[in-house]
Amino acid sequence: MKIAIVGANGQLGADVVRAFADNADEVCTLSHSQVEVTNFDSVCHTLAEHAPQVIVNTAAMHHVENCEREPEKAFAVNALGPRNLALVARDLGAVLMHVSTDYVFDGSKASPYDETDAPRPLNVYGNTKLAGEHFVRCTTEKHFVVRTSGLYGKHPCRGKGGPNFVELMLKLARERGEVRVVDGEVVSPTSTEELARQIVVLSHSDCYGLYHATAEGSCSWYEFAREIFAVTETPVSLKVASPNEFPAKVPRPTYSVLENRALKLLGLNTFRPWQDALHDYLGSPRLCAKGQAE
Repeated sequence: MKIAIVGANGQLGADVVRAFADNADEVCTLSHSQVEVTNFDSVCHTLAEHAPQVIVNTAAMHHVENCEREPEKAFAVNALGPRNLALVARDLGAVLMHVSTDYVFDGSKASPYDETDAPRPLNVYGNTKLAGEHFVRCTTEKHFVVRTSGLYGKHPCRGKGGPNFVELMLKLARERGEVRVVDGEVVSPTSTEELARQIVVLSHSDCYGLYHATAEGSCSWYEFAREIFAVTETPVSLKVASPNEFPAKVPRPTYSVLENRALKLLGLNTFRPWQDALHDYLGSPRLCAKGQAE
C-alpha cells in the first residue's frame, strides 16, 4: 500500500515510517515543512500529489501548557487539522488513521477506560484533541481514531522539547543522584515502536472506528521510574514526591489507563505488558521470577 505519514519526523511519526517500511509498504514522509495541516489548500494539494491509500496523522500540538496559553492555535492544529485531513481523505477515497490521547478523559474512573466510556477532558489539549476526533469520525467513514497514552520513543518529541520520561529519569539520576517522582498519576507507558506496529496491523483491517491502543498494564510515574532504574541498574536514591512538590500548572487526569477492548474483540491487539516494551527500549531482556532471561 501507499502510505502518507503526516508528522513523519516526530517521536511517533518516525517509528510509524519505519514500521510501514518494514512491512514493505510504499511510504511518503510529510513533515511540517511539507504540509501545514491547519491550511486546507496545503493539505489538499500535498496529498493529491501523492495520492496515498492510507493517511496516518501523528501531527499535533502536544505541549499541555502551551495549549492553555494558545487555545486558538491548539484548536487549529488538533481539531481543524484533522478535519482538513478527513475532508481530503474522503475525497481521495483514502483511509485516515488519526492518533488521539488518553487526555480526553478526566481520570475519575477507578478502572481502565474503554471505547464506550464518555470523554470529559480537563484542559484545552484534551478538548481540542476530542474535537479532532469528532471531526474525523463525522467527516469520513473510512477512519481509525487511535487513542494512546504515556508515549516514549527513541526519537525526540518536537512539540514538547526535551527528553522523554525514560531519558529524563536517567539524566536526573546521573546529574543529581536523587530523583523525586509523583506517585499519584497512573498511566500505561507505551512504546512508540509498539504503537507503530499496532497501527500497521490495524491498517490492514476494514473495521473502521475508535480504538484504544496502549501497552498492557499500568503504573504510576514513580513505579515507572523505579522500573527504569532497576533495569539499568542505575545507582540513585528514588523517592516519592510530596503531594504539592510539583504543582500542576494545568489540570490533568490522575488516572488515564486505557483498555484495548476493541482491538481485543477483533483479535488484533499486539501489545505486551509495559515492562516488556521498556526492557526492549533499554536493551535489556526482562527477567522472570527465577532470574532467567525470558
